[in-house]
Amino acid sequence: MDMEVSLQMLLSLCSTGVFSLILYWYYLLWLKPQSIRRKLRQQGIVGPPPSFLFGNSKEIKRLQMTVNPPGAGHEIKHGYTPMVFPYFDKWRKDYGPVFCYSVCNVVALHLSQPDLVREISLCSSLSLGKASHQKKTHEPLFGQGILKSSGEVWARQRKILAPEFFSDKVKGMVDLMVDSASSLLASWEEKLKRSAEIEVEEELRCYSADVISRTCFGSDYVRGKDIFLKLRELQENLSASSILAEIFGLRFLPTKRAREAWRLNEEIKSLITKTVLARQREGDGGEQKHQNLLQAILRSAGSDDVASSFVVDNCKNIYFAGHETTAVTASWCLMLLALHPEWQARARTEAAELCGRRPLDSTSLHKMKILTMVIQETLRLYPPGAFVARETLRDMDFGGIHIPKGVNIFIPVSTLHHDPTIWGSDVLEFKPERFSGGVLGACRLPHTYLPFGMGPRTCLGQHFAMVELKVVLSLLLVKFSFTLSPNYRHSPILRLIVVPEFGMQLLLKKA
Repeated sequence: MDMEVSLQMLLSLCSTGVFSLILYWYYLLWLKPQSIRRKLRQQGIVGPPPSFLFGNSKEIKRLQMTVNPPGAGHEIKHGYTPMVFPYFDKWRKDYGPVFCYSVCNVVALHLSQPDLVREISLCSSLSLGKASHQKKTHEPLFGQGILKSSGEVWARQRKILAPEFFSDKVKGMVDLMVDSASSLLASWEEKLKRSAEIEVEEELRCYSADVISRTCFGSDYVRGKDIFLKLRELQENLSASSILAEIFGLRFLPTKRAREAWRLNEEIKSLITKTVLARQREGDGGEQKHQNLLQAILRSAGSDDVASSFVVDNCKNIYFAGHETTAVTASWCLMLLALHPEWQARARTEAAELCGRRPLDSTSLHKMKILTMVIQETLRLYPPGAFVARETLRDMDFGGIHIPKGVNIFIPVSTLHHDPTIWGSDVLEFKPERFSGGVLGACRLPHTYLPFGMGPRTCLGQHFAMVELKVVLSLLLVKFSFTLSPNYRHSPILRLIVVPEFGMQLLLKKA
């Protein structure tokens, strides 16, 4: 009898536990987001109606399927929002510049109203943090480094890293960038003997990776090659992850994709740790020729193990952010110059005058006004970061809108960059001259130009990136002329950042 009673009690407890778990998931997946959506609706902020469990995810996939497949020979249109984000394009037309939608249980506020963008950009509160959408899924790639952290953790990391990207530090890195670019030029000259067509995107990734290794980590690309290749593999792996896996913890299940991500993460951690240890030995041996970013991170890590998450996560963040976005921007820039030979010629003439007969230095880079305009216009038409993403870590108010805690705010950079009411009727045309008076003179609302983000979380490395882009583009222009290959298929796609889906093929010849 006692055993029967015990069994009944156990079954009762199990039933209660299962019921409690179901209630918890129901609250998490529906009741909580519904409460947030209701508070936004009461303020006139509406959006597409969500479905249970999936939110608007199914509609997003359906609208993505309506986009015509890209192909060789198709007309190149520079406004990539309808191609990459057809659902946002539709919802903005249906609901206006401010609307809410849901991805599973994540409530998102899509915000492209310029006055609200300005107010959010001026907010310095640590309560406005980095959006947590898919943060857990992307943790193997970013960890708790500066790109994904919030609050005091982020503030501490920024304080450590920011001085390493100040103008005076970047000026001292130009020679190292030139060395990296010289290797790239030599490689292209050799390839040109066999074929006029070059896949420039991967080549530029190698260049940018080499720059980051030399300037920030005291090693060259050969030494850091495995880290970059594995980060690239991990990026591809995580780009295909499902948000349902994040919500239900399915990423912890030993699926083939999950096991691959775990393996890559451990291998990257091991490689970074070896690089850190090697750098420490060099420092102990008195061979510190360049006080680099890695040394700043190590100094700040104190007496902790060199393999601590602080060191490893920030190295991952710098490896990824420092070469990925710059390489992609350079690729888009070369494509636009290939399509506009008149601007290619003007930029080449300027580069030849400033660096054709003398070593390239920070002074000559500063004088490159035409190339600067070309890069700025490239970043307007093809911003690699599709969104500025934030999350309210407490209830907050912006422009008279009360935004509850836990709302992910997405400011669509491409929508603002391609808005004719801000930039004029020629908004989708490549016209670098619009930046002849700088960003302030380029459009009606300069705070809507966001290639490097905005506010306190503006990209630390923006000056570094601009110098790096000027170095490689100016040297390439002096050496080569290029046109777009007929094999090029124009298909921007989101893979954490917006990249050319099928690569970037150019036809080169000696200038």
